[in-house]
Amino acid sequence: MSLIASVILAPLVAAVLILLLRRAAVALALLGASIALLASIALLSDAFSGVTGELLLPGLPGMPLRLIATPLTALLSTLVAIIAGLVLVYAVGYMRQDDEPVRFFATLLLFIAAMQTLVLAGDWVLLLAAWELIGLCSYLLIGFWYRRSGVGSAASRAFLYTRSADLGLYLAAFILIAEAGSSDIATTLNTGGGAAIAAGLLLLVAAMGKSAQTPLHDWLQRAMAGPTPVSALLHSATLVAAGAILLIRTTPMLPAETLLVVGVVGGITTVVTGLIALGERDLKRLLAASTSSQYGLMLVAVGAGVPLAALLHLIAHAAIKSSLFLGAGVFQHGRESTALTKLQGAGRERPRIFLAFALAALALAGIPPLSGFFSKDAIIAATLASPTALLLTPFALAGTLLTGAYMARALRVLWHGDRQQRPIAGLGWMAAGLAGLVTLAVTLGAAFPAIETLLDSTLPVSTLAQVLGLSAALAGLALGWLVPAPRLLGPLLPWARQGFAIAGGFDAWIVRPAFAIARGCERVERGLYAAVLAVGRLGLAIGQAARRSDDRGIDGLIFALVRGMVDLGNRARTLQSGLIHREMAITVVATAVILSVLLATSLFR
Repeated sequence: MSLIASVILAPLVAAVLILLLRRAAVALALLGASIALLASIALLSDAFSGVTGELLLPGLPGMPLRLIATPLTALLSTLVAIIAGLVLVYAVGYMRQDDEPVRFFATLLLFIAAMQTLVLAGDWVLLLAAWELIGLCSYLLIGFWYRRSGVGSAASRAFLYTRSADLGLYLAAFILIAEAGSSDIATTLNTGGGAAIAAGLLLLVAAMGKSAQTPLHDWLQRAMAGPTPVSALLHSATLVAAGAILLIRTTPMLPAETLLVVGVVGGITTVVTGLIALGERDLKRLLAASTSSQYGLMLVAVGAGVPLAALLHLIAHAAIKSSLFLGAGVFQHGRESTALTKLQGAGRERPRIFLAFALAALALAGIPPLSGFFSKDAIIAATLASPTALLLTPFALAGTLLTGAYMARALRVLWHGDRQQRPIAGLGWMAAGLAGLVTLAVTLGAAFPAIETLLDSTLPVSTLAQVLGLSAALAGLALGWLVPAPRLLGPLLPWARQGFAIAGGFDAWIVRPAFAIARGCERVERGLYAAVLAVGRLGLAIGQAARRSDDRGIDGLIFALVRGMVDLGNRARTLQSGLIHREMAITVVATAVILSVLLATSLFR
């Protein structure tokens, strides 16, 4: 079987088997994820050897569906497989006491298969299908605990936000296919002129929805209603990464005007959501706001014209952020809450988990020699080397400063406080998954030169970028550790805690109008339904009246005539008695009557 097919089919078949068998969900999930991981590593090995793969499937006329294993897609596929595999290991322990493992693991594996399809898609039609499927799976996973208060609305909100922005991807795909005459992604990247500008801006809209960029960032924090393994996977290498991956893959097509807009959107997001994270009172929501901020940094790198820097930060961030979420999940199980006020001192209870969390936090802040240092250095160097350095570099440095501040604040809360030791079921599995991801978060930076070689691309090198980035990271850590968030944010604190919503924010401008339109459409539909029923009732009444007319009118007349003829026949039958003397008498009488009539008529002539 093709390696490309194995990467997708292994988790997909495992999901189907889990649903059919209704047992051994954990074993099947780990088996499917392991096979996909081995196949993706084999694809990456082939890519390092200069071998690319392609799998063609039946599609639209003249537009076959393509799965391709280029160096970039093979690298992304391996990233998804590794992160998903370790999160699954963690989920075995985390979901041990849940009573619906079949639904959880089957949906999670379907999500992984959909994401693998998206990163390996070589044409727009297949990419759109995978894009839709990851949206559906994310809705199901965020709403997994749908019986709990607020979970259903959080899942619906995430679905509505991302679906609103997905229209941009559809329009962009239609423009590119119409312009290039092909659905092949590589072919459409040669598009230029106004079509490229329009398609690029529409792709940015789609990426803003999936990657939770301002002003579409609010849904991601509310999505924390799902299980922690879901949060870790969504924020690291799957749903939220899809937007950044889309822009990284299409950067060669984007003109300078579009790149500038991408960079500005990313820069605004990294600052706005960084401030939100600094003011958060819930650990998982803090990490969610941080995710938006870090993807904003990736868009800054794309806007600077160096998608490789964005890719390296995406890889580093996948390991780092999943580590942070998994560590937060352990603390959540220990304290049965993710509120920062309830987590004070939680790190002291489990110093090894806290050490793993701290390493991931320092990596995200950009402290050497952890992976985040190298990826953030690449982003800052990219902005310094771009024509828009004066605009983009302050955004990158501000994002780095804020990252250090909110991660230091989280570490301080977790370390300072009283111990409340409680046993945690499944802690061994959870610790194993966390350990694997933290190891990647610490060491991935050493693999970046090999990735540059694989993609045949180089990063700008700047000592100034290293100095500025490290200075911003250290300053942020110091501020976050020493200065309380209310003092740091000052008058911005209420705004930050409200998500910087302006005039009601996205709810007022999009959600409420969308629901108002939906309610209006429902009223119109009810009116049309009532009108159709009225017309139907009128037709039925006319039919019933016509039937009554037939029954009592025409049918009655015909039946009366028939009865008259029958009566006349019955009376005529009495004349045929068969008695000769009666027959002769009747004949005589009849003859007399006829003669009388003839005589009478002759007299009047």
